[in-house]
Amino acid sequence: MAEQALQVFGALFSPFVRKVHVVAAEKGIVVQALPGNGPAASPDFLAASPFRKIPAMKHGDYSLADSTAIAMYLDALQPDPALYPVDPQTRGRAVFFEEFADTVLAAAGGKIVFNRVVKPRFMKLPCDEDVAKAGEAEIAPLLEWFEGQVPQSGWLAGEAFSIGDIAVASVFTTLGYAGFGPAAATAPKSSEWLARVCARPAWTAVAAKEAAAWGNPR
Repeated sequence: MAEQALQVFGALFSPFVRKVHVVAAEKGIVVQALPGNGPAASPDFLAASPFRKIPAMKHGDYSLADSTAIAMYLDALQPDPALYPVDPQTRGRAVFFEEFADTVLAAAGGKIVFNRVVKPRFMKLPCDEDVAKAGEAEIAPLLEWFEGQVPQSGWLAGEAFSIGDIAVASVFTTLGYAGFGPAAATAPKSSEWLARVCARPAWTAVAAKEAAAWGNPR
């Protein structure tokens, strides 16, 4: 593994940027956090992310965008611990949960976070509560389904912690900024699983950096 720091573009508030930071932390890869898109977007960011999406990364002369692509790059760069399992069925389940988080869960949750956090806090615009409530209606059955998927022990894809755990927990963490997510009273297994994810040393290290920049999500 190259000793040069991995440059990751994008704010930790984003579940996709957070996912990459946690993957790197799990593997002991040093990350240099840099701003992403915006009026003063750097040439390195624009070269790495032609569609101006976050996260993007630069590692020496190599650039890449998209959280899943970056996570897979890091998993190959530093195979231990493997976050994309080797066993075909376990790997498939881990990737399934990653995609569930990045597409279905993030799409519904984004309506809540964008309207209740991003618009009032960063854009100084009023919340569209109708859209936020639509997001709540969309996410409710997802949370109910997920509660039934969380195992009594181990992790989402099996006994080993995986990219699926990181991706889902990252979306829940961003939802936490809007005061939303699995509650112990209604989703005890999901709540306990999320607490275990957030107690991992790699996660707490990233969370400390995030809190310094954005405050605690809850």
